[in-house]
Amino acid sequence: MLNITIAQLNPTIGDISYNLALIKDAAQKAEDSHLVVFPELVLTGYYPADLFEDAQFKLRLAEGHLELLALNREFPSQHWVVGVPVLNPGAGKKWLNQLWVLHQGQLCLAYSKQLLPTYNVFDERRHFEPGPDVACVLCIRGVHVGLLICEDGWNQDQFDYSVNPFNRLKEAAVDVVVSINASPSHVGKREQRHAIFSKASSAYGFSIVYVNQIGGHDQLVFDGSSFVVDPSNGVVFEAPAFEPFIGTISYSAQKQGFSPPVLPRAPGLSPAAFYHQQIVLGLRDYARRCGFSTAVVGCSGGVDSALTLALAVDAFGPDNVTAITMPSDFSSVGSVTDSQQLCKNLGIRLYEHPIKSIVSIYCTEFANAFGSPPTGLTLENLQARVRGTMLMEYSNAFGHLLLTTGNKSELAIGYYTLFGDSNGGLGPIGDLYKTEIFQLCEYLNWFAGEERIPLAIIQKPPSAELAPGQKDTDTLPPYPVLDNILKYLLEFESLSSAELTDVAATLHMLNASGQAELVSKIRGMLKRSEYKRRQAAPILRVRARAFGSGRQYPIAATY
Repeated sequence: MLNITIAQLNPTIGDISYNLALIKDAAQKAEDSHLVVFPELVLTGYYPADLFEDAQFKLRLAEGHLELLALNREFPSQHWVVGVPVLNPGAGKKWLNQLWVLHQGQLCLAYSKQLLPTYNVFDERRHFEPGPDVACVLCIRGVHVGLLICEDGWNQDQFDYSVNPFNRLKEAAVDVVVSINASPSHVGKREQRHAIFSKASSAYGFSIVYVNQIGGHDQLVFDGSSFVVDPSNGVVFEAPAFEPFIGTISYSAQKQGFSPPVLPRAPGLSPAAFYHQQIVLGLRDYARRCGFSTAVVGCSGGVDSALTLALAVDAFGPDNVTAITMPSDFSSVGSVTDSQQLCKNLGIRLYEHPIKSIVSIYCTEFANAFGSPPTGLTLENLQARVRGTMLMEYSNAFGHLLLTTGNKSELAIGYYTLFGDSNGGLGPIGDLYKTEIFQLCEYLNWFAGEERIPLAIIQKPPSAELAPGQKDTDTLPPYPVLDNILKYLLEFESLSSAELTDVAATLHMLNASGQAELVSKIRGMLKRSEYKRRQAAPILRVRARAFGSGRQYPIAATY
């Protein structure tokens, strides 16, 4: 019997000492294990990016290699499978993304990742050289264990690469495959992993142990959700999502499977529950790793700021979240009263900081300098920028992380003010369409069994309240229509079947009603807003195609 420990950890990028402590803690908890499996690049966290060019980081990494070997020596009964970057001794890129097998302080096996993803949010070919097309096999307690790193297992159909590492493992007649991963999460990703690796397990006839990291790292969030598949039963075990997990499973060479054959399995999440857990973990880790423990949000009485505040409370606790309402001449009474009720429901402090007098001074001085006061869009943006300045002043004065409240619909078409409501250090809801904002608000209320977000906020017509009687629908199509157009333009190939059906229905409706030109109009708004998104705060990715590193479009271009 081979006892395999899944060490689903939350490493910090660049903090090698901290990551070594995580590794040691996992090994201590795996005292009866023969093989302890850690995630891809666990020593450095995924992904260090151009830290690989930093001289001090390279020196610390070299020390970390030695410390890792010394640490492994403290657990002589265990073999470790651990992900590390190493310098490339040959031609090509400077680094190799490697998997090491360690035992009694010695390096027994080293395997270099063959398939280096360079698409969407991935850019591994920037730093790494691919490894050779060879199988890496560890024989331990009579079990032949094949070893892979993340992307190596995603090319069974050989659509994206000419090499399929599974073929070599099949030739090597392995019993079980261990894959170490740093696989970022988005809605539908868990099901995608299960389908791909279940198909591979069935096709090649060996079980697969898939070990993933968790945690928030800038825009990306890793969900863990490590799992085991066997050829006959598909997924037979799954670790919890969005939390560290250290657990041991047993593989029998005689029975050619796990004991018992069906192990505990974590339940799946609804889209709303997934969004909630993904954003809260991403927000908490982003703040913690950037040195923040408190957050501030501009509270307009609208649904976006309400949801941002609720998520911040779940990430930091109510005592560590501050809301500021900043009414102007055009603010409705509800913008203040709804904000008060929201903050009472959430148990957070609310400050009121009217901006009427400040805007008035700006307008007077503008007229004195340029001959006429600001009007129209200029006046609307002025109010947003005054609010943004107030929030940044509070952040500077009290050390709170300012969270932006823009959603994906607004970011897509530029329906926000640069250096105004775009101010902040992180956009928690920037990858949620407006329709998903409403759905998540309703989910949070349902999950809590009470009205955390007042129904008055959820049900009111969306408005920026920067002009008399202003409503979003004055200049935009209804959000269900807008969001389906944006899904068609931004992420058509990655939509679920239900979303594809909704998008097709919207496009058919527009064609039938003579409004087909609306798609071209939205496409133009999307293109013209690229320069604004480039200067916006980073957002937490929850969908397969998000703004940021996963969508790289030129600003000065004609297309």
